[in-house]
Amino acid sequence: MKVQILLQILFRLLRTRKANAAELARETEVSERSIHRYVEELSVAGVPIDIIRGRKGGICLPDTYRLPSNFFTKEEYAAAVNALSALYEQLHDDALRTALEKLTRQQKSDARDLTLSGNILVDSGTWGDAYGFSETLKFLESAAEARACVDMTYVDREGTVSRRTVEPHLLIYKQNIWYLYAWCRKRDGFRLFRVGRIRGARDTGERFERRHFERADLPLKFRFEDKELVRLRLAVQKAALPDVEEWLGMGSVRAEGEEIFAEAEVPDGGVLLSKLLSFGGSVRVLEPPHIAAQLRERAAAVCGLYPAAQDEEAAAQDGETAAQDGEAAAQDGETATQGGPDRTT
Repeated sequence: MKVQILLQILFRLLRTRKANAAELARETEVSERSIHRYVEELSVAGVPIDIIRGRKGGICLPDTYRLPSNFFTKEEYAAAVNALSALYEQLHDDALRTALEKLTRQQKSDARDLTLSGNILVDSGTWGDAYGFSETLKFLESAAEARACVDMTYVDREGTVSRRTVEPHLLIYKQNIWYLYAWCRKRDGFRLFRVGRIRGARDTGERFERRHFERADLPLKFRFEDKELVRLRLAVQKAALPDVEEWLGMGSVRAEGEEIFAEAEVPDGGVLLSKLLSFGGSVRVLEPPHIAAQLRERAAAVCGLYPAAQDEEAAAQDGETAAQDGEAAAQDGETATQGGPDRTT
């Protein structure tokens, strides 16, 4: 019974995205207090249910949430839809109807690829959570196209959680990171939000008029506004040449005889160090000296985390030798104890 109620609540929220405790209590024939307990159990299980207070609030499931892509295989989807359709034709049960609607809607949603234009296909997945991130990106793209106001929960780099209503205007892809450029009603101005830091978002049902902005208004250098620029000069091995060309641009790379050099003005800081470390030993910093020194310090710190196998073997051998010495000493002590009385007679 408990599992059935949990699924009934989940399917209802997947279908309508919002409900209040009284509605769910009537549909499941339990108390409102029990509904709150079931909602809490769903949250603990990983379903991002949100409680919104106020007249227009309720128990909400973000529009960015979908069941995991591997929840059903394609064949299981078809079998489930066919079975529920046949049962509904016979029973006309509301629970069967809502489950059928949920499965059909989920299947259509999963079939939609994210395309930012008719000629560009973007694989938006991240290493950690490809499916959830893609769903968020698809939802924001649709909201921008439909001029739909979005109520979202955002977590900044310091871990501060805020809730705000935004008017999404543009998605920006910069330095391998997706950003949402939106008018924030809380701040009364355009703001950039990292898509990966949006915990949940839903369509409020309100539509907005697009606000005018110029390309020059876009903070495309937002990551480096507070960073000093340095003139970077590198010695590049052939193995790293394609990656360096894509990073700094082919115009920044030149060959001098058998050697390859790259030179460009880049923002100083941790992002630069991480990028240079990603090349391993295929790139060597010639200038500026402080970058080379910082890389040496970071490399030494990394090496300290991974002792060489030879050192580990030597340590193991030392431990084994010490154990053998201990056994020998114990045997000598035992022999001395046994031989003591003989010498005194």
